Amino acid sequence: MEKAQKDRPWLFRTYSGHSSATASNELYRTNLGKGQTGLSVAFDLPTQTGYDSDHVLSRGEVGKVGVPVCHLGDMQALFDQIPLEQMNTSMTINATAPWLLALYVAAAEEQGADRSRLNGTVQNDLIKEYLSRGTYIFPPEPSMKLITDVISFTYREIPKWNPTNVCSYHLQEAGATPVQELAYALATAVAVLDSVRDSGQVPAEEFPKVVGRISFFVNAGLRFVTEIAKMRAFVELWDEITRERYGVEEEKYRRFRYGVQVNSLGLTEQQPENNVYRILLEMLAVVLSKKARARAVQLPAWNEALGLPRPWDQQWSLRLQQIMAFETDLLEYEDLFDGSTVMTAKVEALKEEARAELARIEEMGGAIAAVDSSYMKQKLVESNSARLGAIESGEQTVVGVNKFTETAPSPLVSEEDGGIMTVDPAAEQEQIERLKAWRDSRDDKAVDSALAELKQAAQEGRNIMEPSITAAKAGVTTGEWAQTLREVYGEYRAPTGVGKAARGEAGDSLEDVRHQVDEVSDKLGRRLKFLVGKPGLDGHSNGAEQIAVKARDSGMEVVYEGIRLTPAQIVNAALEEGVHAVGLSILSGSHLPLVRDVMERMKKAGLEDIPVIVGGIIPPEDEKQLLDMGVARVYTPKDYQMSEIMSDIVGIVGRRHNQYRR
Repeated sequence: MEKAQKDRPWLFRTYSGHSSATASNELYRTNLGKGQTGLSVAFDLPTQTGYDSDHVLSRGEVGKVGVPVCHLGDMQALFDQIPLEQMNTSMTINATAPWLLALYVAAAEEQGADRSRLNGTVQNDLIKEYLSRGTYIFPPEPSMKLITDVISFTYREIPKWNPTNVCSYHLQEAGATPVQELAYALATAVAVLDSVRDSGQVPAEEFPKVVGRISFFVNAGLRFVTEIAKMRAFVELWDEITRERYGVEEEKYRRFRYGVQVNSLGLTEQQPENNVYRILLEMLAVVLSKKARARAVQLPAWNEALGLPRPWDQQWSLRLQQIMAFETDLLEYEDLFDGSTVMTAKVEALKEEARAELARIEEMGGAIAAVDSSYMKQKLVESNSARLGAIESGEQTVVGVNKFTETAPSPLVSEEDGGIMTVDPAAEQEQIERLKAWRDSRDDKAVDSALAELKQAAQEGRNIMEPSITAAKAGVTTGEWAQTLREVYGEYRAPTGVGKAARGEAGDSLEDVRHQVDEVSDKLGRRLKFLVGKPGLDGHSNGAEQIAVKARDSGMEVVYEGIRLTPAQIVNAALEEGVHAVGLSILSGSHLPLVRDVMERMKKAGLEDIPVIVGGIIPPEDEKQLLDMGVARVYTPKDYQMSEIMSDIVGIVGRRHNQYRR
């Protein structure tokens, strides 16, 4: 039955931040002027992983995939002329979530805002970082303590804040099936709530309010009927868990509240204009069903498989949301799927499978145990291998990639900028100079005192939020905050899941590669050895993992030590392991400085005869520069035939061996 009045639309967000706090602030104010109703802040990788912009691991990464925020001055510049008391701000931040929230509170209070009136979200989900995104710092136990501290602090001090945004988005990007998304996200939420409940920081009678502040951040792919069913299953399973496990009686505290960014994994470099339709169809999955409608939506831009979107590209995605909300009659009706036998059957099937997977994780001891044992990571690597195998074989059609590939040149990418935005290389040095000036101008005694108090709070197991806010106001930097906690908690390297991932089925193409590997290995005098490395701070390890698994299944000996390695560590591993080829995977846009560093170190180490192969989101002009540096081959997302890539790598090693054999 038609309603007399439309429902309120969801929050319109765009996910943005780059180069510097000042440049990002200009972008935010522009987007707000175009009708965006919430801010969604992307931080650069050094900020996400607890390093200052001048740290050795930050080289080439500053301002690339988000905004660098090293101290309170950066946070104030980021939100200059934006009244934080009136804004709904989402910050995609995890390992350093307590620190960025502390900086945000400090910046708001410097504006004269009342912290209790602040409204927004920190993602603050470390479990999915171990599984998919890679921006973790500390081991699971202290990470759960920090998550609990943020939740307990906001419950008391910032009651409108969403202190944890359990994120299944990156699980789907890592290859998760709908059932795995449901089970792993819900298992994460259970682990978080159990930790808060058991911490003693929240009175039992107030715990339902804490449950009511837990939110989720999900992904929606192209199989939008299944995705609608998945979202309805999320709503029903969360209601079930909060009622049965935690005894939450009030319906409003059991609501499944979520924001969404639709799938970037399915966006293609080939025929990128097709991505506009993909984004629209994916958005339908999270807005069509009123009972499972997103509270906030941010859409990728059509060109994100090519590089960073420009402001105009982000505007295009924002306009899509506005057209859906204001020009259609979607918000005038009750749920469109109530009473649908097809939808009900699909929802029930997903719930049944998800419950079974949740029970398996519970038997292991919960989500943290399933991370430590590599069970969940291993399953994601296997699912992603199956997905890529289906695309490679043609079983899964991707228009413009493995079918309907004939195309006219796209005018969208024929402009001088190649249809993407590039970050000025000078931005990194400018940020480092601002950081130095900040350090020179602050009161060192106040900094030392604040860091000593932070360390003591961590050692004693106290909530670290108030000491972090004090540190923010004293002028402490992101790297100093994180290093202080590293000294207390230590660091962590999550299992890669590659070694235990099930072997793929041997098709004819892979059998041919295995014969090729055997032949080249015979010439080499030992098994062909391939090092897969992730230099810099880019934690998107899915591509590297799939290359490592495929190389292993092809018969190569594979060295893969996970993410976040310096060029020096990679070259040292190549030397010590005696490898025959080095593969570098970089998706953050920092490929030029990082690869140049690796190539120079390889030459100094006498390894110039070892071919270096690079994969990532790499524009054509950058590809030429990499080849001029001596890189043997460059692969981008358009290269989806994994068996062909393996054959190519083996051929390169064989030819290089013949060339350098004396």
